[in-house]
Formats: sequence, C-alpha cells, structure tokens
Amino acid sequence: MGDMANPVILTVDDDPVVSRAVARDVRRRYGDRYRVVRASSGPEALEALREVKLRGEQAALLLADHRMPEMTGIEFLEAAMDLFPAARRVLLTAYADTEAAIEAINVVDLDHYLLKPWHPPEEQLYPVLDGLLDAWAASPDAALAEIRVVGHRWSAPSFTVRDFLARNLVPFRWLPAEEPEGARLLDAAGATEADLPVVVTTEGKAMVQPSQAELATLAGLTVLPATDFYDLVVVGGGPAGLGSAVYGASEGLRTVLVERRATGGQAGQSSRIENYLGFPDGVSGAQLTDRARRQATKFGAELLSTREVVGLDVAGSARLLRFDDGSEIGAHTVVLATGVSYRLLDAPGLADLTGRGVFYGSTATEAPSCVDHEVYIVGGANSAGQAAVHFSRYATRVHLLIRGADLTGSMSRYLIDQLDRIDSIVVHPHTTVVGADGEEHLRRLTLCDARTGATRTVDTSWLFIFIGAEPRTDWLDGRLVRDRRGFIVTGPDLLADGRRPAGWTLPRDPYHLETSVPGVFAAGDVRAQSVKRVASAVGEGAMAVSLVHRYLEAQ
Repeated sequence: MGDMANPVILTVDDDPVVSRAVARDVRRRYGDRYRVVRASSGPEALEALREVKLRGEQAALLLADHRMPEMTGIEFLEAAMDLFPAARRVLLTAYADTEAAIEAINVVDLDHYLLKPWHPPEEQLYPVLDGLLDAWAASPDAALAEIRVVGHRWSAPSFTVRDFLARNLVPFRWLPAEEPEGARLLDAAGATEADLPVVVTTEGKAMVQPSQAELATLAGLTVLPATDFYDLVVVGGGPAGLGSAVYGASEGLRTVLVERRATGGQAGQSSRIENYLGFPDGVSGAQLTDRARRQATKFGAELLSTREVVGLDVAGSARLLRFDDGSEIGAHTVVLATGVSYRLLDAPGLADLTGRGVFYGSTATEAPSCVDHEVYIVGGANSAGQAAVHFSRYATRVHLLIRGADLTGSMSRYLIDQLDRIDSIVVHPHTTVVGADGEEHLRRLTLCDARTGATRTVDTSWLFIFIGAEPRTDWLDGRLVRDRRGFIVTGPDLLADGRRPAGWTLPRDPYHLETSVPGVFAAGDVRAQSVKRVASAVGEGAMAVSLVHRYLEAQ
C-alpha cells in the first residue's frame, strides 16, 4: 500500500474486474508517490475516507464508477466533499451515462469524467490524472491539511477569517468556541473567548485575531514583491486582472498581480457560471479562479495577496503604485482591474448585523449552515440568481426580493428558467428590505411592498445582498478621469470635441482601454461602459496586454 504518509488516491467500483483494473493502472503510474486505496461500494469508500481523515492524511484524487448499488458515484462524490473538499473528483461512466456526468458537474463540481474503457491508459487515463494531481499538489490543501479556526458562530471577525480562508481556497476546520472541542483547543492555546477568533496552525501555533496578511503568510500566499520594478503591474485579481496576468506573463512581460483580498473577485464567489464560453455544463467561480491563478503562475506571473494600492504616481516613463503601508513598486505599464463592490443596503439595523446574518455577496462558508432555514436574497441580476440556486440546495426556502415587476430586465433567460424549475425558490416582486433587527445576530427583517407601502415582518437569520455596483476608485480621485459614478473613462470616451484629456503628453489619441494617463489601462467592471460579464472582463484583460505591447514598442 506504500508509505502511510503519502496522499491517497481512492478508487471505487462494485465490479471486481473493473475495480482491480482501475487500481492496477493507477498504482502502476502513481504508486511510488500516492497510496492507492480500493473500495467496492460507496459506503465502503466513505468509511475508508473517514479513516484517512482520522489519521491526518490527505486524499488527492477520488475516482468513482457511476452505476453502483446502495450509492451512485455522484452520491458518493457529493458525500466525500464534506471530508475532502479539495480532492479532485473523477466519474467513471459508460457511454450511455454522459447525462449523469453532466449532472455530476453541476452537483459536485466534477473535475473530469472518463468513459469506459479507458485503454490505453497512456492516452486515455494518465494525461487526465497527471493534470488533476499536479493541480492538487499545487493547491494549499496539499501542504496545509488541518488549520483550525476557533470562533463565535455569530461574530463578524470570526466570519472575516473564515471567509478569507475559504475565498483563497485554504482548507480549514471550523470549531465553534461554545462546543467542547473548540473550548478544549482554546484552553490548550492559553486563550480566552475575549481573544477570538483564534487560528491554530498545523504546527500547533496559536494566532490570536490574525490579520489578513498573517493569514496569507500562513496559507503560503505571497505578500511581498520579488523586485521593485516590472514591465506590467495588474491591480485587481478578478477575471479581468487574471486575464491580463496570464497574457502578460505568457508573452514575456515581467508581470505582477496585486490583490487586496482574494483572487476571483465577485465572479470567484459565484456558485455556478453557466454562460462562460467553453464550459457548456457550467463552472464554479472558485474552480475557474483556481485554474486561472495556476495558469498565471505557470507562466511566471507573481501574485501578491493582501496588498492594497492607495496611490498612483508618474515619474517620467515609470508608473509608481503606492501601498497602504507606504511602500511602492514601479512599472512601465499598469492595468487597473479593481472591479466593483456591492452597494451597501441602507436600512435601519443592517450595518450593525453585517457579518452576523447580513452578508454582501455569496459566501461559501455560510451555505451549509442554512440547512432547514429560510434564506432571503436581495437583488435581481445574475449573481443573485446564481446564489439563489446554490442556497436552494441547503435551505428549506429561498426568497428572492426584487424591486421590479419581474426578472426579465436584469437576469439572463437561462437563469430565470432555472429558478422557475426549483420549487423552493420564491420571487417577491416590488419588495424591499426597510429594516432588520436582532441582538446576537439577525432575527427579523421588515419588508415593504413598493406598490402599496404595506410592511410585514419575517423571521430569518440569513440575508444576502447583491445590489448595485460601486467601483473601487476613490484612491484615483484627481489622478485619472472618472465618470460621475466613479468608473474609469478610457479610449475615445476621453476625447471632448476632438480634444485630448488635460495633461495628455503624447502626439496620439488614447488607445481603446487606455486611461487619461498614458501607459495606464483599465479593464473589466471598473471601466466605464464595460459589459458586466465574466467573458467580457477576461477579453478586456487580454486586450489590455496587446495595447501594453503597442505602448511599449512606441517608447
């Protein structure tokens, strides 16, 4: 079985002949680096995974046959996610089971499905597994298996720690301080409830109320640049920023991407993106972000985490970016891809309950806690619809509150149809939140019917808000031309009656994505008049790099 310290590859198939063949081929290729475990049923495989978990080992890959008695392959993979959410998941199907594979992609974020027979393995099996195992080995889960977080369930600082780790794909175990195991760990760390949240590392070191920079270091994320000058600095790690980083680094530019919180942006929080080119069965935002991040680093881009840019200066041909700690980096060119944030909902009681039942955007850490609860979502765009579908897997009922009469003016048709097919989702037109209250956490919402002015109170502990979009550009005030809402103006829109913007020094008009400062470009949602879609953001990120090359060639 190999070294017990090796990570596990688990195969499960109820057909003894197929089971032996799968295990044989996998062991032949990977047996020197992984412990290959074979099971003959879903329940047996789950029991094996529980033993792996108790031993403190890691599961890197799960390969499951679909057609099995007692528990199908999809059901097994869904249950296994609770034990090893970062393990790569592969479904083994017959030709007639491709519909099941599509279902698995939607239910368990399936990484791949293989058709029987898979011979020769050198062509049909190993290339797939090589890629998945390389991806797993490069993830934080491979090195950080058991970070533990002790905190209060309804504490905003505790939520901030959990959300940061989850959005950066760092595996951890959540231990409420009021439960015995959490209390014991808190006592062992020599901490009290006044110190919460407390993060315990795999080496047993206790971190009391850690900052995001400390968490980033713990997770193995890079926080300091390797040098002080680059060809290209990308500010923002959403789809546009990642697109720029991938294309910039792949084309030989010394590229660094700076992100203040977690790569992926709002798209990275999406439970399912179904209209992105090349993913006909959808892809989760986390999965798309993970792939893009690995792709950028493969080409040599640096990714800096928990670094907030607060200033932009021009020094001759250099563009200088200043961080909030006073340090700075320089570059020949800059791509601004800072995206947008959800607008705060202005209603009595909401501000005090943020992080304690009131959340902005979809939070991956909260959905499992909504089992047997009713969830309220504010917003009528795609992000709100995707969240409603996701939460419907856990909550008894999901209430979608919208100001308009219906969703047709703000949401994609495919998503509207999907909502219509889920009985537990209820759309409430002409409805707004006008109040919230609760002591330890959210307990009640006051809703208003915009047509009649009538209000009603509903009991709930969960409100997720997806309204409006505010660009993160205050730090550029007075430096770049922005529109009245704060979005960055670029290209031909900078020309007024044929005149170039004030301070423009070059004998040409600004390029399409270029801002009012030459060599500084904007891409994605932060740009005025941009199309608010993931594919558009990625395209603009790539286009910005082609314009960067044109700019550099002219210098």
